[in-house]
Amino acid sequence: MNKTLLFAFIFIQSFIDAQFSERSLSSEQWQFKNTKDHTWLPAKVPGTVHLDLMQNRIIPDPFKDENEKKVQWIENEDWEYRTVFKVSSKELENTNIDLVFRGLDTFSEVYLNGKQIGNTDNMFRTWEIPVKGYLKVGDNLLQVKFRSAVQTGKKLAENVHFTMPESPRSFVRKAQYQFGWDWGPRFVTAGIWKDVQLSFWNQARLKQVRIGQASLTKQKAELNIRAEIIAEKPGDYSLNINHQSKKITLKQGLNVIELPYRISNPKLWQPNGWGKPDMYELAVTLKKGSSTIDQSFQKIGLRTVELVQEKDKQGKSFYFKVNGRPMYVKGTNWIPADSFSPRVSKEKYQKLIRDCKEANMNMVRVWGGGIYEDDEFYKACDENGILVWQDFMFAGSFYPADENFQQNVEAEVKDQVERLQNHPSLALWCGNNEVDEAIVNWGYQKQFKYSKEDSMQVWRDYKKIFHEVIPNAIKKYAASDKAIYWPSSPSIGWGHKESLTEGDSHYWGVWWGEQPFEIYNEKVGRFMSEYGFQGMPSMATTKSMFSGKPDLNINNPVIKAHEKHVRGWEIINTYMARDYKIPADFMQYNYVSQLLQARGMQIAIEAHRRAKPYNMGTLYWQLNDCWPVVSWSSVDYLGNWKALHYQVKRSFENQVILPEEKNEVLNFYVINDELKTFENVSLDFDILTLNGEKKGSAGTAETKTLEPNGVLKLDPFSLEEVIGDSDRNEIFLHLMLKDAKNNVITESNYFFSKPKDLKLTKPNVSVKKISPMEIEVSTDVLAKDVYLMGNTHFSDNFFDLLPNRPKRILLAEPLQHIEVMTLWDTMN
Repeated sequence: MNKTLLFAFIFIQSFIDAQFSERSLSSEQWQFKNTKDHTWLPAKVPGTVHLDLMQNRIIPDPFKDENEKKVQWIENEDWEYRTVFKVSSKELENTNIDLVFRGLDTFSEVYLNGKQIGNTDNMFRTWEIPVKGYLKVGDNLLQVKFRSAVQTGKKLAENVHFTMPESPRSFVRKAQYQFGWDWGPRFVTAGIWKDVQLSFWNQARLKQVRIGQASLTKQKAELNIRAEIIAEKPGDYSLNINHQSKKITLKQGLNVIELPYRISNPKLWQPNGWGKPDMYELAVTLKKGSSTIDQSFQKIGLRTVELVQEKDKQGKSFYFKVNGRPMYVKGTNWIPADSFSPRVSKEKYQKLIRDCKEANMNMVRVWGGGIYEDDEFYKACDENGILVWQDFMFAGSFYPADENFQQNVEAEVKDQVERLQNHPSLALWCGNNEVDEAIVNWGYQKQFKYSKEDSMQVWRDYKKIFHEVIPNAIKKYAASDKAIYWPSSPSIGWGHKESLTEGDSHYWGVWWGEQPFEIYNEKVGRFMSEYGFQGMPSMATTKSMFSGKPDLNINNPVIKAHEKHVRGWEIINTYMARDYKIPADFMQYNYVSQLLQARGMQIAIEAHRRAKPYNMGTLYWQLNDCWPVVSWSSVDYLGNWKALHYQVKRSFENQVILPEEKNEVLNFYVINDELKTFENVSLDFDILTLNGEKKGSAGTAETKTLEPNGVLKLDPFSLEEVIGDSDRNEIFLHLMLKDAKNNVITESNYFFSKPKDLKLTKPNVSVKKISPMEIEVSTDVLAKDVYLMGNTHFSDNFFDLLPNRPKRILLAEPLQHIEVMTLWDTMN
């Protein structure tokens, strides 16, 4: 940068700073204490009281041992935070000074220099308080006094004459999972969980910029930029979008300015698997004459998303049309990445979303019992082509609908819609998780002895919040009238026939209903937004549950404490006995529990994909964990891929071969989710023994064209024709889909028996170092479910290895030693 440009930049920046600037107070020296105590202790902002107590060694690490039980007292206490910050005479000359809290958890009173300036009752809202009249030159004392959310919630519950399930969490607008879940601990925390800042401004400021997409063609994108501007000084200004300028006249107070903007020959934001998620940067600049008053930088993507629901012979479709094409959704459900959200780093957000991309996903559902995630989460989704199904933060309970609650919810919706709506990844707003389901199917009314009027009141309250308040707020505050709203996930509970013929479905016949995995082949809905099965985390994460030397025993109380489902171990063992031999060795048990989880989800995902286009989406439960735990996750708390995530990567490939064994017939489905045609594809399959020898001659299915975004069902083979007089426990199919030039598009294996029945031979698996970051793995006979163990991430793991077919594996970090386990080891 030359000196002239540098001077110009500094001059403009200093003028902006003079007109509008922000100063973070998070880095000030904060203190906290229990209101019953007199001693102040150091605190961090953003943070939570649990983290501050841990930092000051008042409590042990709640994630370790059985320490969760030892910290339950915290939720019933009141806590106070304070800091002293300086304000200069120059700063005080600004016409307007606002104190902005991005997140306060949850019930608090805010004091500045001894005077109460505000109170809060919602963790998910931004609180902006004018404070110029309360500030002074020099030291200023800021205090935030938090009341116990549990005790406050109990008092709010007294306003309803019947018992609400999950009380008091239903009355508290804070992250519902903090009250405990069947995968998470109970840490009902408090604190300043997001940034705090002072905002200085004078003539005017940009309050909000909404970018609406009026139309989109190959030739042009027509945008509507809607800027909300608060003017202290009325008069003539100009509003610039990149290099386009419009003169405007502002009145004192709130002004809404709309400005059209065109992009020629637009590059589309494409979801993962369809192309690049191209984006554009827009600089929205407010100017007074030649002086820049305020700026807002937006990064947008140009795309269309529609939710298509059309009646058909089976019921009603439910699928997303992206950029004019039906898209088969492949993805997962997201829960908060930590029980204490402020310590989730940008790097952790980026890694988890990259994990989604690498596993061939194109959508993630943000579950309604957590938080509206950090900006970095949505940024990562934008950059990686991952669409977001965004629940509002209501989950699995009944909720009140009094006037105060309605107003609080509307303000919450406003803040979140305005914050998130410009992200191209945002596909759908959903009112709640399983609230409709809880009212209709869970029997709370009978359990709590509701009168008919009580039950009617619950339903009226539900309708008010999720069919009026939230959708009306979206219409009011969203940039586009094309914003998609879906009242509840699921739309119909899994015990009802209609749940499989319309809407989205949460199918829990597996796990909760203890139905066999094979039931997934029958229970296929139009869009499967939840289903799952538990598996243990990696050995490293399991060991992290202990503060000292780990005692790795399935009956160890620490291990048991990190399984939050009341019947979790029992259910895992029931399913394991069906499909595997239950190992006595703990490491082998850990390994088999992961294989079991992966096998169940493979059966589910493949049943869903075979049903395309009847079924157009599969989101398994769940991607991640909030602490070290035995759970439904595919990536454990420390970021390690479980067997499930490796299997998901394979099952979600854009081209897959999906065999189906039914009525003594073997059907083959070939799925193509990509927007490209494969001419003259053929399916070759070898019938192999478990020793890797060919059994008879190889078969070839007929040559056909695989259409873009299509499904190809090949002519079936009779099982007798394939198996003949072979023992089905001793053979398997190796399947290869080839193009016209005989290149392999995709390949997979199909076994005719459950894993426990396979007559495996001991494999001699060798690992050869190719380079510090690459190894080659080979075997003399079939090595089933090869598990590579080492302190790094492997590009593939928990895979079947064919004899004399070496496989190259990339390492995230170099290793000196790698151990190997296979399924054979657990059976002998």
